[in-house]
Amino acid sequence: MNGSGTGYLKTVCDYVHLNPARAKLLKINQPLRTFAWSSWPLYLMAPSKRPAWLFAKGLLGEHGIPKDSTAGRRELERRVEAQRLAEETGEYKKIRRGWCLGGDQFRKELLAHMTERLGPEHYGAERLETQTDAAERILAEELDRRKWTEDDLRKRPKIGTSY
Repeated sequence: MNGSGTGYLKTVCDYVHLNPARAKLLKINQPLRTFAWSSWPLYLMAPSKRPAWLFAKGLLGEHGIPKDSTAGRRELERRVEAQRLAEETGEYKKIRRGWCLGGDQFRKELLAHMTERLGPEHYGAERLETQTDAAERILAEELDRRKWTEDDLRKRPKIGTSY
């Protein structure tokens, strides 16, 4: 298998390939492969019929599909269409408004990356979560350095406060 093992490629590709359905550019029973303005149909073609720039093995590998074969491509399409169905039936509605599509570990990796490279392209929720994540990480490191627990910190007097 040729996946990176992090799930990033799968998350990004699935997100992009499902966009036509999310934008309601397809009828509910119209397969994603029929959307003309997407690279998705190219992933479902035999390697000899694909453009040279399209490397499908990575996405197949991320989906746990070991071989770029007719059966493998059919399974890839089945999985992405199943994800589409799950989204359309409401299973994924809770993440529609979020800035990150993926599991907790993936979200943590993105936050760590964004802490290093927070730029103008990052907006409200992701910027706030990045800054909150960085503050929590700094606090955890400092507690660890001092060999304190969060409870120890709560019991310590606050500087500048009067009781």
